[in-house]
Amino acid sequence: MTKLHVAAIQCPLGGDIAANNAVISAHVRDAAAQGAKLILPPELFEGPYFCKVQELDPFATAAPLNEHASISAMQRLAKELQVHIPTSFFERDGQHYYNSLAMIDDAGEIMGVYRKSHIPDGPGYSEKFYFRPGNTGFKVWDTKLGKIGIGICWDQWYPETARALMLMGADILLFPTAIGDEPEAEELDTSRLWRRAMIGHAVSNVVPVVAANRIGTECGQTFYGHSFITDERGDFVAEFKGHEEGVLVAELDLKRAATNRAAFGFFRDRRPDLYGRLVEDV
Repeated sequence: MTKLHVAAIQCPLGGDIAANNAVISAHVRDAAAQGAKLILPPELFEGPYFCKVQELDPFATAAPLNEHASISAMQRLAKELQVHIPTSFFERDGQHYYNSLAMIDDAGEIMGVYRKSHIPDGPGYSEKFYFRPGNTGFKVWDTKLGKIGIGICWDQWYPETARALMLMGADILLFPTAIGDEPEAEELDTSRLWRRAMIGHAVSNVVPVVAANRIGTECGQTFYGHSFITDERGDFVAEFKGHEEGVLVAELDLKRAATNRAAFGFFRDRRPDLYGRLVEDV
């Protein structure tokens, strides 16, 4: 496909699973009505972002892929609207817990699962207490819309994530996210750094990027939104501010992006023989 209509959802999320699924579903319907075929909700949208502190109760909300309420809800919606919905969820696999994403196609089928590779651990983001590092490796989904590369939140800060997905053939990069203020450094506004990191992926890989974040305050932690869609030059084609709720919809030209990517020569001029240090321990 040459032209791709994509959407990113930005909204506040509360403590009720059914209500959150209903809110996301309404935004998916809105995006589909505007022509979007690939629709990205935020990370872990089924409930509040529970990783601010280390507690036991959130483990009860994890479930296997085929038993997860948000997965079932998005499968039904994807089939009805004939859209693709990358769906973030808290996965339980036996005695292991992962921050995962199911790629749901426009027939409502699950193409596979990606488990978040990079797991943060710091004030307000104690994810290592809840999640094991992913064991799936990076994933690129070959769909009728194009080849879709996806990382989850903390993955988006690593240039290695974007480059690995591109070397796997990605035509577009998507990053569902839950990120906001820093509890131990309230004066630090990371929203501009967050955007710049992903804009850098767009520029250095000549690829469109879509990022979806939540908004609102949950247990004293404020999520700063600023969801966006860029083209392959890193220019915003759609963006939200920190308080806006709704869907961003944009048309991306994947054929133009591929042509520009070839013209820049970044992949032609790579020197893998010099990059061994990148895979050594610090």
